[in-house]
Amino acid sequence: MWLPVNLSASCIFTALLYNVAMKPRQKIAGPDVKQELLEGQSRELLQQLHLLTRDGDLNADARRKLKQVNHLINLLRPGLDDLLARFDDPIIVDVGSGKSYLGFLLYDLYLRQRDCGRIIGIESRPELVTAVRDLAAKAGFERMEFQQALAESAALPQRVHMLVALHACDTATDDAILLGLKNKAEYIAVVPCCQAQVAQQLKSLKDSPLADLYAHAIHRREFGSHLTNVFRTLALQAAGYQVSVTELVGWEHSLKNEFILARRIGSSFPPARSRLQRLLEQFPIHPKLPAELGYCDKGNTV
Repeated sequence: MWLPVNLSASCIFTALLYNVAMKPRQKIAGPDVKQELLEGQSRELLQQLHLLTRDGDLNADARRKLKQVNHLINLLRPGLDDLLARFDDPIIVDVGSGKSYLGFLLYDLYLRQRDCGRIIGIESRPELVTAVRDLAAKAGFERMEFQQALAESAALPQRVHMLVALHACDTATDDAILLGLKNKAEYIAVVPCCQAQVAQQLKSLKDSPLADLYAHAIHRREFGSHLTNVFRTLALQAAGYQVSVTELVGWEHSLKNEFILARRIGSSFPPARSRLQRLLEQFPIHPKLPAELGYCDKGNTV
């Protein structure tokens, strides 16, 4: 790639990133496919999920999806091992399951060879629910079930052991967290997607001494997204969870890649509750999760 000699270092770096991003992504074929799979992963199932082609190849878009799901499975692995060691019949709930790539791959890797454990997918679109039910029956995944419902109306057992939500948009991530808290899930794992609610509410805080942080639309979107996830982590900590926040995959695979993992260790944690309330005093808005948990003073919110 040709670059003018008078470009600054930052411009050169940006140009290099652009050049890499614009390169066409190649499909993976033959023996190279194995390097993209987790140990023990069923190629037949991946073909049924249309993540592998009929010839067993992996096209560029499917590779991106599979990389995200497999990396998430690796991040969930310690929690899954913990649940299988401690509970006779652990229940994993996948909220907004869509085509249920995550649910099927978790069942294939963790539950298929065992006589215990269930996966429940929650999805609102009837055509997807019908499709994944048919696939589960075809694969013989008897302890995998699907409900056509929203998170807030799902009918779940009294106890849920792990709740996951991959790329749940805007307040759907909050709905998933609320469902996990309601059912006292041992683990709650979410990868938030696009987030708009807080960014919209920040528009009304023009007189805030912190208004320069979100005066421009692009800053408001990014800052609103960051603030939303901070609210979520503090709310989880306040409810007695130990929380870690990491990157799911690199930016070249997904721009929405923040991974929040919460492990239940107690009933409550007052210091986190106090920090959350102080933050809400600085930003008197009404984000869904803190509002539903009773942290927001409705009389003083926008």
